[in-house]
Amino acid sequence: MAGIGPLTQDWEPVVIRKKAPSAAAKKDEKVVNAARRAGAEIESIKKSNAGTNRAASSSTSLNTRKLDEETENLSHDRVPTELKKAIMQARMDKKLTQAQLAQLINEKPLIIQEYESGKAIPNQQIIGKLERALGAKLRGKK
Repeated sequence: MAGIGPLTQDWEPVVIRKKAPSAAAKKDEKVVNAARRAGAEIESIKKSNAGTNRAASSSTSLNTRKLDEETENLSHDRVPTELKKAIMQARMDKKLTQAQLAQLINEKPLIIQEYESGKAIPNQQIIGKLERALGAKLRGKK
């Protein structure tokens, strides 16, 4: 190393800076007050819907009007009277309780109660299970 030449340090100074403040930090109350004290120009804008729970557009009024004009009565299908009577008759002929029939078709007893009272929404799979378990045709022409 002695014969290579003069040793010099070739270092440059390193400057470490904090990163620029984010948009949220610029809106912070402390930062705004510090800027006011320093005499900087501050712009404040009031947003029209700020702090309210209203939508920006008035498209909801169009949907509301369409719903008000709607007159069609919508409801689920119910078990027909003929079907519920046929289920009850076939069950009585086999001398089964509602709970026993429900166990035979792997359903809850409430399902059988709903079908026999006419409150259930007809399900073709369940009606098919009932037909097989009771040995009677419940749907279609007899």
